[in-house]
Amino acid sequence: MVILLGPLLLVFMLGLGLAPLSLAKDEDRYTHFLTQHYDAKPKGRDGRYCESIMKQRGLTRPCKEVNTFIHGTRNDIKAICNDKNGEPYNNFRRSKSPFQITTCKHKGGSNRPPCGYRATAGFRTIAVACENGLPVHFDESFIITSQ
Repeated sequence: MVILLGPLLLVFMLGLGLAPLSLAKDEDRYTHFLTQHYDAKPKGRDGRYCESIMKQRGLTRPCKEVNTFIHGTRNDIKAICNDKNGEPYNNFRRSKSPFQITTCKHKGGSNRPPCGYRATAGFRTIAVACENGLPVHFDESFIITSQ
């Protein structure tokens, strides 16, 4: 019996050690999500805004075709990952309430800097992938239509 408990104890201890690594990975993915898609207080929401923030966030080597920035609070965005402000949507979570967003689209031409972008601003519900209660991937936004 003692011999069987040894390997079981080892597996248990390894599991405890790996759990923090998994949570750290989720935090890294959440931080990456924020870098790519979060801007609480945008300064203007035009082409110059897009060109500036895309460069600041390292999204211009090569020029990223399309990127959406969410303007809201981190807590409101995190709330999509639970029932407070989110609901299931395919394999994602869709926000119950709209967010102010800016979508930056590359104007075309070379994918090397300098990158030119067009901005589209609006209010939309959004879909994100969540892991351990944190948004880790922006999927899409939805135009709000009157019902």
